[in-house]
Amino acid sequence: MRNQLSLLILVRHGKSLWNVENRFTGWTDISLSNDGIKEAEIAALEILDNKINIDNAYSSIFNRAIKTGEIILNKSNHEFVKLEKDWRLNERHYGDLQGLNKDETAAKFGKEKVFQWRRSFKTKPPLLEKKDQQKQLENPLFKNIPKSRIPLGESLEETVNRVKEFCNEILFNKLEEEKNILIAAHGNSIRALIKIIKNKSEKETEKLEIQTGKPIIFKYKNKVFTKFK
Repeated sequence: MRNQLSLLILVRHGKSLWNVENRFTGWTDISLSNDGIKEAEIAALEILDNKINIDNAYSSIFNRAIKTGEIILNKSNHEFVKLEKDWRLNERHYGDLQGLNKDETAAKFGKEKVFQWRRSFKTKPPLLEKKDQQKQLENPLFKNIPKSRIPLGESLEETVNRVKEFCNEILFNKLEEEKNILIAAHGNSIRALIKIIKNKSEKETEKLEIQTGKPIIFKYKNKVFTKFK
């Protein structure tokens, strides 16, 4: 018995190829960079150093998060743990900004507007155009997502709402079972998770900085989350 104590390990995926190119990624499926692979390996070493046993692991449906989760499991001696994918852990959908360079977009629309699109809790980015919407609906990666749930662009608030579904259906139940949980996800879905578990305000959530490849570990006991260290 663990005296009703569970651990939640949150890891933003290592640097992707589009992180390196400073592009809006969102729901685009982009691979890890070489640096991102190294970051995931270092995250695994931190879990090993802290002698953390992982019982269950989850990621979004995107390659960069899946590979991060798999590397962490394999390099921390948890290769027997199945990594389960849940689309509700996906990155925030950046709509028509996806693929654009962030600096070039700021030069075109203004830094203040782009900052609002990136960090405002309630503001949506420019939505996908119809031709891109159709491509998205036909993408086999999204085949298990109800078509009505596939967005054209999301606010951070909408990202929080779908992440909350994952928490209520899966995460909180597993933690109550005294399971240690690894989640490999994205900057905004991890912001959403921290808002939910720590009851952060909208403004506090907007300001959260989430490093790539750096584990954020919480202890869970009696329905309360506290920092591991």
